[in-house]
Amino acid sequence: MELFVLVVFATVYVGMILGELPRLALDRTGVALLGAIALLALMVAATGLLSAVFTNDVVCLAMAPVWIDTCARRRLDPVPFLLALACAANVGSAATLIGNPQNILIGQKLALSFNGYLGVAALPTAIGLVAVWGVIALQQRGNWGGTGGAADGALAEDEEIAPFDVWQTAKGLAVVAVLLVVFVATSWPREVAALGGAGVLLLSRRLHSREKLGLVDWPLLVLFLGLFVVNGALAATGLAEATVATLRDRGIDLVQPSWLLAATVALSNLVSNVPAVMLLLPHVQGAQGGPLLALGSTLAGNLVLVGSIANLIVVDAASRHGIPLTWRRHARTGLPVTLLTLLPLLTWGRS
Repeated sequence: MELFVLVVFATVYVGMILGELPRLALDRTGVALLGAIALLALMVAATGLLSAVFTNDVVCLAMAPVWIDTCARRRLDPVPFLLALACAANVGSAATLIGNPQNILIGQKLALSFNGYLGVAALPTAIGLVAVWGVIALQQRGNWGGTGGAADGALAEDEEIAPFDVWQTAKGLAVVAVLLVVFVATSWPREVAALGGAGVLLLSRRLHSREKLGLVDWPLLVLFLGLFVVNGALAATGLAEATVATLRDRGIDLVQPSWLLAATVALSNLVSNVPAVMLLLPHVQGAQGGPLLALGSTLAGNLVLVGSIANLIVVDAASRHGIPLTWRRHARTGLPVTLLTLLPLLTWGRS
């Protein structure tokens, strides 16, 4: 990424010095605009890829402070980049059964094939990432400057970027690579393989396990645990089953892909996508049901702030730096992104 930024930086400033780029009809303003758009494209692609492997919430936790700092130092408005982070993380995470909590749950409950799901989700995800980039680039219309409310580029004490550790990085990437091979090429239980990988990462002569566990975002884990408890209690009341039965009597059968997609999108933006999946999962049937629920709930998470925990993580990071990222500003980008990314599923839902 640093090399890419360096190339873009050099190209932009060559254009600034010459007044144009040779053989291209671009003046100084056009060159600067092209550089910002290229930086955004790289961010969307990298975020989507990382989210498919490391889960969207983790990617947003790690990258939001870094992008806030980067934008402040380069005098760029951080808001479009933070919106790109949240939207691309959600879309990218839809590509695999390990990209987000709801996909993990669906994959485990329905025993979905890792490769089979990837084959179904790859194209909608790729289209979605292009849509994220296109919507934000179009909305900015060349207006990339300003700090967006961030008064200074320094990170908070609890957000200081750790020095690059070659050994730990290589070790982590090696474990991830092995896990991906296990997921793709074997039928071993994914949860067992993941725990084994975590155990390997805990083994270190320099970094104590207590320090590693201290880096875990425990409030976020407690949030997910709370959601499981609350939704389990609701399921125990029988109200969800009664509601589904009532809808079925009125011609709204969740077995049909179109109704399942509609219910998934609506419920995901009422109670967030993870609880929505927990409530709908017991009623999913058919070969299309699981992938449709996974893709629909994840892509629908971009519509409003509460649709995805990843959105709230980014907004929380922005608020700590005095950056105004309101639900209105998010919806201005989230609405078109959601509609564009759901279009392939609408055709699928009618089949």
